[in-house]
Amino acid sequence: MLAHFVVDFDPFAFRFPEGWGIEGVRWYGLSYLAGFVIALLLFNYYYKKGKSPFNPDDNSSLITYLLFGVIIGGRLGYMLFYDFGNFVSNPLSALEIWRGGMASHGGFIGCVVAMILFARSRKASFWEVSDIVVISCAPGIFLGRLANFVNGELWGKISDVPWAMIFPNSAPRAELAYIAARHPSQLYEAFAEGILIFAILQWRFWKSKLPAGRLSGEFLSIYAVVRVVCEIFREPDVGVAPILGLSRGTFYSIITFAAGVAIIVYSNRKARRGAAEK
Repeated sequence: MLAHFVVDFDPFAFRFPEGWGIEGVRWYGLSYLAGFVIALLLFNYYYKKGKSPFNPDDNSSLITYLLFGVIIGGRLGYMLFYDFGNFVSNPLSALEIWRGGMASHGGFIGCVVAMILFARSRKASFWEVSDIVVISCAPGIFLGRLANFVNGELWGKISDVPWAMIFPNSAPRAELAYIAARHPSQLYEAFAEGILIFAILQWRFWKSKLPAGRLSGEFLSIYAVVRVVCEIFREPDVGVAPILGLSRGTFYSIITFAAGVAIIVYSNRKARRGAAEK
């Protein structure tokens, strides 16, 4: 009988002594921190290479805006999209970010608000800001999905593929020997949403002269497609009802895809009008 790998890591990178009031620092939190650090390094690299109008001081401010946008948007998005009942009964639970529970689509909305505020503060084009951000966020998404894997959460559907894994949290611990193996969907998402999207957008950014907003639209469209594919292998969250027969992730991704296409069309039309006026 094939022995499946058991995903049973310690979610804490390190723990504090008892009595400190805080249990420790989770890999989940470190993944977010590392994602923002990588994004800041990329922002500064783009400026150094003449591909971004934002200097290091601007970039530090932008990261601060995005930090609050992602955390607030991601957390509120999770509570509203996936845990609305608990949010209504206990609104303060939205502040319990150390417990996990972040929605990528909510994080996108938070990012959009943050970019609007930053663009206004610098009197810059929103699409200029957005294009720089979307080509830099995939490493953070990659690390976040790896953290989901380490936490043993957001597991995949039951499967008999050779690489299927056991996620103890998917059933009572007492029944570990009887828990079915599942797709490691977090790793699929880490590759598709992180590595694949990063490679595609970096290639587009460095090799092509694109109108403002085009990369933003492509990011949303590509992300939506790969997320829908990954949803095929991912077990829907317990207690989260589907919408029109679709998982919440798939339903929200369809909206995301439509938004991406609309931005691409808008970007192309605006570029053509600008060329005609010259």
